[in-house]
Amino acid sequence: MGWLEAAILGAIQGLTEFLPVSSTGHLFLGRHFFGLDEAGLFLDTMLHLGTLIALVIIYWTDLLAIVRRPLSRLSILLILGTIPAIVVGLTFRDFFEEISRTGVTIGWEFIATGLILWYSDNLKGKGFKNVNDISNTDVLIIGTFQAVAILPAISRSGLTIAAALIRKVNKDTAAYFSFLLSIPAVAGAVLLQSYSLYQGQMESMPLSSLFIGTVMAGVFGYLAVKWMFSIIKRGSLKVFSVYVLLLGIIVLFAQFTGRF
Repeated sequence: MGWLEAAILGAIQGLTEFLPVSSTGHLFLGRHFFGLDEAGLFLDTMLHLGTLIALVIIYWTDLLAIVRRPLSRLSILLILGTIPAIVVGLTFRDFFEEISRTGVTIGWEFIATGLILWYSDNLKGKGFKNVNDISNTDVLIIGTFQAVAILPAISRSGLTIAAALIRKVNKDTAAYFSFLLSIPAVAGAVLLQSYSLYQGQMESMPLSSLFIGTVMAGVFGYLAVKWMFSIIKRGSLKVFSVYVLLLGIIVLFAQFTGRF
């Protein structure tokens, strides 16, 4: 893997991790396009590390407050919201790894993401709850949607924002809480992947390329979060809905015709 491929894949990871279009699905397609299907775990770990760093920079003050008050209401909400993904991810780990490796369902998953985004966009102006109003039931439902997004082409940010909007959370809080909730999810993914690497599942790659990919993932991840906040406030999710619907149809056609 050269530095150019690493830079492009890092940019793809950073942008699509926080835009509602599925980073794992796009990274799968990107690796396939560059003939890097076997790059796998080590590359994914480093790119996720880049987006995690971007989140820590953006939410630094919130994270500091959580560390100082680990039993605060916000801390409890994050714990409750993360539980479904932990349970589902560990219980069905082999299944999700196989689906992610083969990509056999990603066309349908892109389409599902598009339909959910289209529906949730109509709810953006109807929410009234802020962070203090989010109930345990609300956060468990949001967390369950996040667990579903372990599937490779289901967008984590798209589903958690959609779930929050469905639960009458206002659009600004929906975006804020979605990205904050992604911190333990992304950190958990990095730790789990790092453990697998420790067990010997490490690929040989140029460190310079990995560094470039990680930096690009962090930079574009930071920009994507800022852009997504702006879109939630003033724009429409339907442009992303149309994009992933078309992408899903293209992937299904390519699979049907044996080209992918």
